[in-house]
Amino acid sequence: MVAELLRQLMKEAMILAAPILIAAALLSFVLSLLQTLTSLQEQSLTTVPRLLLVALVLLAGMPWFLGRMASYTRLLFTDLHRYIR
Repeated sequence: MVAELLRQLMKEAMILAAPILIAAALLSFVLSLLQTLTSLQEQSLTTVPRLLLVALVLLAGMPWFLGRMASYTRLLFTDLHRYIR
């Protein structure tokens, strides 16, 4: 029972983190390619856009993130009797 609960938790965590991580990884790749092609090695050129992109993805996806977390929480509370012994 505990293993199943932890498996569901990790699955939800990965689903919620995936859009943010994928967007940040793609932007990092594009910015690294751009820095390589232009020979610019300024650290703030990669950090600031990545932070802004993560903030935008969080803001744009907030209704989906909150809805997903709320449905998972409801599922946990409705199946709570299975985990309590």
